[in-house]
Amino acid sequence: MQLTHDWQRVAHLSPEERADMQNRLFQAMVRHQLPYSPHYRKLFADRNLSFSDFRTTDDLVKIPFIAKSDVAPTEAEPGKPKTFMLQPDEELLKKYASKSTLLKLASMKLQRKDPKPLLEWEYKPIHLHFTTGRSALPTAFGYSARDMQMLKETGKRLLEVTGVDPSVVGINGFPYSPHLAFWLTYHAMTTIGMTSLQTGGGKIMGTQKIIDALERMKAGLAAFIPGYAYHLLREAVKQQRDFSNLQHIIFGGDRVNDGFRTKVKALLKELKSENVKLLVTYAMTEGKTAWIQCDEHSGYHTYPDLEFFEVVDPEGQRVKEGEAGELVYTALNWRGSMVVRYRTGDMVRGMTNEPCPHCGKTVPLIYPDIQRVTEMREFHMAKLKGELINLNEFYPLLSAHPGIEEWQVELRKKNDDPHGLDEIIVHLTPKTGMDAHTVQAETQRMLHDKMMLTVQTDIVPLTDLLQRLGMETELKEKRILDNRPKE
Repeated sequence: MQLTHDWQRVAHLSPEERADMQNRLFQAMVRHQLPYSPHYRKLFADRNLSFSDFRTTDDLVKIPFIAKSDVAPTEAEPGKPKTFMLQPDEELLKKYASKSTLLKLASMKLQRKDPKPLLEWEYKPIHLHFTTGRSALPTAFGYSARDMQMLKETGKRLLEVTGVDPSVVGINGFPYSPHLAFWLTYHAMTTIGMTSLQTGGGKIMGTQKIIDALERMKAGLAAFIPGYAYHLLREAVKQQRDFSNLQHIIFGGDRVNDGFRTKVKALLKELKSENVKLLVTYAMTEGKTAWIQCDEHSGYHTYPDLEFFEVVDPEGQRVKEGEAGELVYTALNWRGSMVVRYRTGDMVRGMTNEPCPHCGKTVPLIYPDIQRVTEMREFHMAKLKGELINLNEFYPLLSAHPGIEEWQVELRKKNDDPHGLDEIIVHLTPKTGMDAHTVQAETQRMLHDKMMLTVQTDIVPLTDLLQRLGMETELKEKRILDNRPKE
């Protein structure tokens, strides 16, 4: 069964062709899929909205936003994620199914065929991914068998955007877990027929064996969380390994700035790999896939036959093309769990419909350097001495510093007094050959100048700091620890 449009055609549509396609997909989604969602049936009933009144993506503004707090389970409402799963029954199908679906079901009935397998293939969740649960309880998102085919398709698209040669060997270094990064990479590599090794990351296969595999299998593609990639490459340099076959590294799970790229490329040069493309993905569990750059300086290439993005200002009004704002996501062609007008909490510098200057694709591009506002608000924003501090700002500053090998920020109460002043301690491992006191002084001066913060610093041996970070034991390294007593 044809699930999606031809990617090569979709990737080069004119703005008018794309708008027409998305309007048709949007109308079909709202009229014939969204009514199967318990959450949206209740929302539409509460707002006196009719599923049949929606025709174009301009009509999206009639639908209220949702956010992580609407989707994530709580102790009081543990079943909230299930209300976003499409659950058609006989009554709902009679009322909302498309004519073609109704004809197909009627034909199966006349032939005395059971329609249940067909409906389960399209709607029944058979695979679950979870959010990381850093700002709320872990949230389950379900994939039907149809969605799993879609996941493979988007994985194939993602690698096509990168220009990677399917004949190279791929190494999946993402942690093995029920999270999007590992499974999308697995399906991407296997769908295009790439010889690949699914390592499960440092916690499963171990860093040493992954290093061995990269060299001995002459890998041309590797996919990692950025912090773990830096750790692995640093260890490989110590061992004087040869990664000269490596052509692409795909990063997922965390931001990557120019300073970090420079440090990674310095390591790669020592590994005899000087022309590697370092490409970053943007993803969210609620979006059920990931989008990637085609070039280190390009935006993230989206799939306009699968989703519709808006960028809105703080009041929720759409901004003009190219203007900054919060990214809002709407699913157009998924089943299983599905969200509409989901405020991602991610601030972007904008989106553009102009053709990509690097590959020529005309899909909407999300500008890079995305700020995760949800993390700042619920996890990374902290009240320190009466001021709100954006702790995300630590990442580009400390990761890019040429004298810092590894770092971790800890928030705690002075003298462990729960009523005392807050303090920030930056744990540092200087690069080999760097004077520790100089690195400490530079770090303190940099954070004061850039963030207006007075911090303490201490020097921690690399092995100890890697253990504190959970570099090979956690899904993501623990860069910022809030060890203050909970209020």
